[in-house]
Amino acid sequence: MKHIGVGVGAFILNEHNELLLVRRKKEPEAAHWSLPGGKVELMETIEDATVREIKEELGVTITLTGLLCVTNHILPPATHFVAPTFIARIIKGTVTNREPHAISEVGFFALSQLPTPLTVTTLNALKEFKHD
Repeated sequence: MKHIGVGVGAFILNEHNELLLVRRKKEPEAAHWSLPGGKVELMETIEDATVREIKEELGVTITLTGLLCVTNHILPPATHFVAPTFIARIIKGTVTNREPHAISEVGFFALSQLPTPLTVTTLNALKEFKHD
């Protein structure tokens, strides 16, 4: 990567206060557990990108309830994203892995029993969430 990208994520808790995570197959941070999300397309707002990416990846419609944090996702030598993370909730659909080429597992996890390793953006979102 020779430029800065913009990636978005959604911090989604279910009715049991469990966090929705996906296990990445691709770099950066392959095999890490991550908040669902993806890249912003040209002329797309970060809010619209978040809703679109979650629908594409997991087949659910979400509503955004607030901006949780922004992560400087910098992993030398070649990964550099600015990554806003939104708090969201599912309003329609059932979570299913719609991108098995990019995601190996999907699940809800208790905040006290999260799988490892976690991505940089997920760790930052959890740190910010606990300050609320």
